[in-house]
Amino acid sequence: MGEKMLPTRDGYGHGLLTLGAANPKVVVLDADLAKSTRSDWFAAKFPERFFDMGIAEQDMIGTAAGLALGGLIPFATTYGVFVAGRAWDQIRTTVCYADLNVKIAGNHGGISVGADGATHQALEDIALMRVLPKMTVIVPCDAVEAKKATIAAAEIHGPCFLRFAREATPVLTDEGDLFAVGKANVLRAGTDATIIACGPIVHEALLAHAALKAKGINVRVLNMHTVKPLDEAAVLRAAAETGAIVTAEEHQLYGGLGGAVAEVLVRNKPVPVAMVGVRDTFGESGTPEELAVRYGLTARDIAAAVDEVLARKQG
Repeated sequence: MGEKMLPTRDGYGHGLLTLGAANPKVVVLDADLAKSTRSDWFAAKFPERFFDMGIAEQDMIGTAAGLALGGLIPFATTYGVFVAGRAWDQIRTTVCYADLNVKIAGNHGGISVGADGATHQALEDIALMRVLPKMTVIVPCDAVEAKKATIAAAEIHGPCFLRFAREATPVLTDEGDLFAVGKANVLRAGTDATIIACGPIVHEALLAHAALKAKGINVRVLNMHTVKPLDEAAVLRAAAETGAIVTAEEHQLYGGLGGAVAEVLVRNKPVPVAMVGVRDTFGESGTPEELAVRYGLTARDIAAAVDEVLARKQG
């Protein structure tokens, strides 16, 4: 499992190249971070359709909106913490309110950005994007899925936020695996509880599954790559068939995947739920591995959360 290591941002770069060759309407904007976000790959191949907007995220989103009004499919690219934070008003009022066909790529998502520290670690971006009407939010688990998500984003109409990671992480999926926006993928079957995860932390969920299986606990693992629209049917099926849920994400516990899952369950089928994520704090500098341990985002933490919900389920 996961022998090949690639950052999900590489999948974004490859997805842009595929789109650039297939669809002349696709254009790419970047806020002076093209090499880091991998949009420079598109720039090298299709320079007439690439625009470096400088360190001006709000202007980039406004320009992307104008290009969308002109019939193009713009991908506005920078770090997630900058685009979701600095340009939130432009995304809300100019893009989402008008339901414009703008795709937003938020790179360097999560705490695994590492040594860049709290200012660059996007831990609130999913919540900020998920709350916006008409916005689709996709958090691919690996580079292969990131490429598929990028291509899929161009094929659906309307605002879309794609979240990518900086660190190389295990490749869990294959080119032939099904990817459909709004449809979760069952990576492991199970009946005792369900782990629902998004992004590269899905790998930790699979490690937790293996550790729990060794103890005789059989958990389902869902790759919930689309946080909005959430696959409510998959969540409710997991609740009905396994009776306990653990969510895992590299994001604040407030407003992210865990919140989305809990909203569905509390309305339809309350079951014991535990959430693995960052607990109302900013990050800090360190290696991705050190930070995962410090902030409780490892397979061990996910397995412990499963033990907790099982105790509540049985009690």
